[in-house]
Amino acid sequence: MKYTETWSPSSPPTTPTNSAPSFFLLILAFTSLFSSKLMNDHLQVAQLIFSKPTDYLPKFDFAAISAQRLILKDSPGGSSSTIKENVHVRISILGSPLESPETYPRIGKVRVKHSNILLTLKGTVIRSGAIKTIEGERRYECRKCKSVFPVYPELETGNIIKPPLACLSDKSQECEGNKFVPVENSTKFHDYQEIKIQESAQLLGVGSIPRSIRVILQNDLVDIVKAGDDVIITGVLTAKWSSDLKDVRCDLEPVLVANHVRLTNKLKSELDIPDETIIKFKKFWEKFSSTPLKGRNAVLKAICPQVFGLFTVKLAVALTLIGGVQHVDASGTKVRGESHLLLVGDPGTGKSQFLKFAAKLSNRAVMTTGLGSTSAGLTVTAVKDSGEWMLEAGALVLADGGLCCIDEFDSMRQHDRATIHEAMEQQTISIAKAGLVTTVSTRTIVFGATNPKGQYDPSQPLSVNTTLSGPLLSRFDIVLVLLDTKNPEWDKVVSSHILAEEEPVRVKDDEDLTNCWSLSMIRRYISFVKGYFKPTLTKEAERVISSYYQLQRRSGTENAARITVRMLESLIRLAQAHARLMFRNEVTQLDAITAILCIESSMTTSAIVDSVGNALHSNFTENPDTEYAKQEKFILEKLNLVDEFPGVRRLSG
Repeated sequence: MKYTETWSPSSPPTTPTNSAPSFFLLILAFTSLFSSKLMNDHLQVAQLIFSKPTDYLPKFDFAAISAQRLILKDSPGGSSSTIKENVHVRISILGSPLESPETYPRIGKVRVKHSNILLTLKGTVIRSGAIKTIEGERRYECRKCKSVFPVYPELETGNIIKPPLACLSDKSQECEGNKFVPVENSTKFHDYQEIKIQESAQLLGVGSIPRSIRVILQNDLVDIVKAGDDVIITGVLTAKWSSDLKDVRCDLEPVLVANHVRLTNKLKSELDIPDETIIKFKKFWEKFSSTPLKGRNAVLKAICPQVFGLFTVKLAVALTLIGGVQHVDASGTKVRGESHLLLVGDPGTGKSQFLKFAAKLSNRAVMTTGLGSTSAGLTVTAVKDSGEWMLEAGALVLADGGLCCIDEFDSMRQHDRATIHEAMEQQTISIAKAGLVTTVSTRTIVFGATNPKGQYDPSQPLSVNTTLSGPLLSRFDIVLVLLDTKNPEWDKVVSSHILAEEEPVRVKDDEDLTNCWSLSMIRRYISFVKGYFKPTLTKEAERVISSYYQLQRRSGTENAARITVRMLESLIRLAQAHARLMFRNEVTQLDAITAILCIESSMTTSAIVDSVGNALHSNFTENPDTEYAKQEKFILEKLNLVDEFPGVRRLSG
């Protein structure tokens, strides 16, 4: 079929007499768009949209308005209905035959050859500009021929509408007029916003610098993304002159005029968990109903499998990623549900390995180091662009709703550490820079790793061994100290594990979950239990947590900085996270005691002596349920709660 075009974006479509009317073909393609068959049923139209988007996308918008008129004309209540003029057709090439490396490049690979075609880019929003109003169209009248025609702004020169140099009417060849007057009340305005997206650091090779590009959002696309969002944007690549500032060279820079914006960070949890996988999870826990802790350990073994043992650390990582339930207290203040974890240990204890693996398990993760991070880089920085001040998101804001991993935490300057106090507890960052006074959200899990200052001295408080202040340490729910002490038996087991010549087991998603979990499966499990379960505390769990907190307050003299009300909130969060990990909606006595064991593993806050031992040398036991029964009895005796729990000798939960 041959398509004949007889109109431009500046004039309404007309129906040619010698060929199939392109306007009605566009309406046909537009109606096919709602069934997602445009690319398959109308390949020629799709190819024209891809190769000449600036010509055809305005026609689609006009076809959308005309389709409303056709529908309302035949409907019974058509006279009383109104036509929406501000309608725009949004097209995405993802999953279509047009998706290819040529149409879906990395931001760093965008070149001049990609100009004026329908392009799709994926990245993270790092800067969001203010919403402005620009002129989208202005009509002029020619003084000579009295014709009226529209004039559109020029993007390259800053969206300014200039009077035409010659008559643009149909009689322009005969008229040749050069004097025009604007028609009164003929100007149409559009919403306008500029954002900046940056390619994900996880997709880059070693030594590569993440590139960024400006994106222009108009009309209904403005204000739908914020700094930190992961987006896939389809649009037309063009060029725009940079602002003419003094002593600054004026250059052309690439700009993507967006036609379709898709948020990917909100869709991950829904797309990654099919119904068959949820059924697998339920069958797994039905199989381990009599020995629940054995099932829990089967899940924990999939966390950082390249590191042998370290059961306590893997449990802490799982509880931190799952987190507790956010709630609002009586005064209306929000109490955070995200947990924070700090690993303090000697070199070679696997701290960075856990950080990198935790980043893989989280839907959104930002990796940084203390030496390469400043206060502005962690929070928000104010930048001046085109004479206007804007806020550019830092690591904690980019990780909003996800995980922020900070390695070499001790290398951060004292001033830079103080900036994350508010971000960790109140989960906001208050900004007063360059006349911009606002608050941004940082609902982020902070996972830090640090080395002790010199040789770790168990007799000294944690703040002395790490040079971290007490207020900062109190914000971490779990602080695990990994000491590389001499243990011949442990060294023998670890060396045998590392030197084993067995091939690594490749786990597939369709295999049985009894003994091994794949990386993608455990990601889905963590995402599912976080969104599905909202556990509440039972009376037994409340009694255990309250008694332990009171015992800590009575005995905590050396570590008074950490033994605050925040510890009580941490116990509740960890108990809720363990209930989620155990696939249930109720926090039982088992969850409360497991939370106590995690707090005790920090060694510096031990109110129950010799109950856990070195977290570095903790390993998975063959009968965890039997081992737990002993720990439960020991802890309840220390808390003087044995009489209140007569069934302490049998396994609870």
